[in-house]
Amino acid sequence: MFTGIVEEVGEIAAADGRADVLVVRVRARMVTAGLPRGASIAVDGCCLTAVEASADGFTCELTRETLDRTGFAQRLVPGALVNLERPMRADGRFDGHIVQGHVDGVGAVRALSRQGDGAELEVTLPADLERYVVEKGSIAVDGVSLTVAGVARGVFRAALIPYTLENTSFGQARVGGPVNLEVDVIAKYVERLLGAARR
Repeated sequence: MFTGIVEEVGEIAAADGRADVLVVRVRARMVTAGLPRGASIAVDGCCLTAVEASADGFTCELTRETLDRTGFAQRLVPGALVNLERPMRADGRFDGHIVQGHVDGVGAVRALSRQGDGAELEVTLPADLERYVVEKGSIAVDGVSLTVAGVARGVFRAALIPYTLENTSFGQARVGGPVNLEVDVIAKYVERLLGAARR
């Protein structure tokens, strides 16, 4: 489990197809501390396995399932920046919100409007995820825990403080660029339970 609090912004060093997987090497230093081979790590909000790890980065293997359900197919190119987070420790402080690293859908940056040192981010929202997104609720965008500032049909807004712009990949977000979205898992469980109770 993750919390949506980005520890480090990494850089894609290589992305090479091998048989039926995409092998991706990520340059990073902070998150590799104590990262064993086979450990989970969130890359832009998607839980991946570090099949190799060293002091200066790690390697992951992405299947077609992962590429089909995320925005990675368009974005994982050398030089691209990615948000990184190690799994939450059971004895640690819980910041952010519950993030599983299971991407629910892909949105797109509709606007990034600078407002002084901060910014307002507008993201398109797939129709099948709209019911899970509420004003002042939480959503993970490329692995970053954000508070929803407003929701309209097919879009939501979030305010970004200067710290977020400086310490995540959002500082270099491009209009039209795909973003991985994970909605609040509690909302999905509530929907499922209420649906079962009505049967």
